[in-house]
Formats: sequence, C-alpha cells, structure tokens
Amino acid sequence: MSAKGADYHKRLTEFMVEHVFPAEKSYDEYRAAAGPADFTVPPVVEELKVRARGLGLWNLFLPSESGLTNLEYAPLAELTGWSTEIAPEAINCAAPDTGNMETLHLFATEQQRKQWLEPLLAGEIRSAFSMTEPAVASSDARNIQTEIVRDASGSGDYIINGHKWWTSGANDPRCKILIVMGRTNAEAASHQQQSMILVPTDTPGVKILRSTSVFGWQDQHGHAEVIYDNVRVPAANLLAEEGMGFAIAQARLGPGRIHHCMRAIGVAERALALMAERARTRIAFGKPLAEQGVVQQQIALSRNEIDQARLLCEKAAWTIDQHGNKEARNLVAQIKAVAPQMACNVIDRAIQVHGGGGVSDDFPLARMYGWQRAMRIFDGPDEVHMRSIARAEIGREQSALAAAVTGT
Repeated sequence: MSAKGADYHKRLTEFMVEHVFPAEKSYDEYRAAAGPADFTVPPVVEELKVRARGLGLWNLFLPSESGLTNLEYAPLAELTGWSTEIAPEAINCAAPDTGNMETLHLFATEQQRKQWLEPLLAGEIRSAFSMTEPAVASSDARNIQTEIVRDASGSGDYIINGHKWWTSGANDPRCKILIVMGRTNAEAASHQQQSMILVPTDTPGVKILRSTSVFGWQDQHGHAEVIYDNVRVPAANLLAEEGMGFAIAQARLGPGRIHHCMRAIGVAERALALMAERARTRIAFGKPLAEQGVVQQQIALSRNEIDQARLLCEKAAWTIDQHGNKEARNLVAQIKAVAPQMACNVIDRAIQVHGGGGVSDDFPLARMYGWQRAMRIFDGPDEVHMRSIARAEIGREQSALAAAVTGT
C-alpha cells in the first residue's frame, strides 16, 4: 500500500472494529422489530455516518473526492465487505449511490450536480438506478422497452412509460432521485437508441409497487418494482445527450462492478474467519473439526481462492488507474465472473462446517450467501462476462510463442 492508503486502512480498520461490528446487533434488532415492509434506515447507521465523516472516512470510492486511486481504494472496500449491510453506507460508499454519483460526476450538468450530486455526496439523500425490466432479458440492454419520448405538444418535456424492477434502493424513503434508462429513438443504431434521464421519486406517475426479496430476505433499501405511467420531466433532466445511454452505462458499470468485487473479497474473508473459528471449537467424532482432513482442505482451498481473486481485482484496479476503464474492461469482466463465484464457494464451505446453524439466521452466512449469489446475476450475469472474456481471448493477437506452437 501507499503511505496514504495504509493510513486510511488503519483508520478504517479501527472504525470497523470499534464502531461498525458493535452496531450490527442494534441494526438487526431494529430491522427485526420494524419488519420486512419497513425500509427506514436504522438510526445506528446515521450515527455511524456522522462519526465516519468526522474521521475523514467519507466518499472514499470517488478519486476526485478522496484523492485515492482505484488500487488504493480496493483494500478499503474489502474492509467494508466484512459488514456489507452497514459499513459501505456508513462511509457513503454504498451501491447504487456510488455508481449514480460517478454517473452524475461524469455526465451531469452543473445544475444537475448541484441539485442531486451534492446532497448524495453529503449523504443527505439516496438514489436508485432503474434499468432492468421484468418483461425482457435486460442483460442485453438493447431489449429495454421503456419509452422516453418528447412531448408532442412542443413543451420540451419528456414523457416516460415503462415497467422496471430491481431498481435497488428506491423503497428507501430517503431515495429522492431515479436514473432511468429507456429508449428515445427506436430508429437509431442499436447502441444509440437508449438514453438516461433523471426522475425525482415524487414525480406524478412514478409508482413504486413492491420490493423483490433475495432468497426470502428483504434488503433494507429495497429492490423496487416500478411503473412509469406518463411520467413527465423537463428536457433539462436528460443526462448528456439522447442516444448516450449505452456509453453512460458502460462508464457507470466499470467502477461499480469492481467495487462489488472488492467488497466480495471482504465477505469471503469474514466467512473464512467464521469457518476457521467453528473448526477450532466444534468437536465431532472425538476431535475438533480443525483436525478433520476434509475441513482442512476446505479452509486451505478457501484461502487460495480468496488470495487469487484479490490479486486479479487489484490488477484490474491498477489497469483502470493506469490506462482507463476501456483498457481494463476484460480484466473487470474477469474479476466480475471470478469474485462472486469465489465468495459463494467460500461461504458455502463455511455453511457446511457450521452444519444446521449455517443455514439459520443465528449466523450471518445464509444472508451473506444470498447476496453473493445474486451478484452472479446483477451488473451482468456470469455468462455475459465469460462470453466477453472468450471473445477477447479468441481475438487476441498471438504472441511469438503461441504462433510458434500453433504453426500460424
């Protein structure tokens, strides 16, 4: 680590140990008492935000705010992965707000930044990204059917009609703005048909129907199903220009994907720590599980996989820093395919070592598994990333060695 990165790592570790982990019990108790239909933030999170901001642990994900490179941020995001429901938001580095703030930073007008980016950076509001649709395979964004069309009366407004789901964060009462992706020109080239537009959540016609659960668990911020019924917003709410939806999405998803992967490594580290402790203390067939060869194999394999994934993640982060998102796209695809699968593998082994307790809510493993399994679908499913990786490999210019052994 750089000296700056090491200093942040030390301070964030102390914050996690002294404040975040002790807050987990209060967080869970509040949510259990409130019930799955209540998406208000537990008060302890707002308390942690105030403390984190006072410690300078704030907006670490955005280089223009923190001065940290992606490589310096990677181990910090990993630390927050140890407590994914609390820590990222406590330091204002939680998805989908991070991706939305990145988008606004890159593409918003000065007025849009003032109205929406500034309160997001201050942690005063939350936001949501509305892209996925239940009626089409949204991993191919060309399928998206939501319409964003100019008002024919000449007012200059845009009218939005569509049906979205997995609009994560929109159920939270603090969510004030939606970034909506939809079709503005069906006659344009396939990658120039879509645009993005800013829609305040209180706009008439925005109907938040429900939050979709993940393996039976409701996220505190919700994964909203949303209807846009003749929603009218001014033309000034358009992000950048018409037809730039794909370009904006790629700029947004590059850092967002790798941030998820950084946190996934922290999730896996927590699962491994729980697995090792369980192995040390649980007796079966007359000796600790730690002395059982099969359990030792599971622990060793988990350590190998975590460290391999971390190095690939850091390589992708370094490449973004040195050469930009476009040059790093294949590495980001690799780590997006690798990290969630790795985390699922490690958590699954930890569940097995915990026995019946592993699938219960007495331990955090089942909840951890659910989100990491979902991560193999959102921000592009594994299959899409694997296809990109394969195409890049097949199209790669052969090295002298490869040409020699293939006879080409």
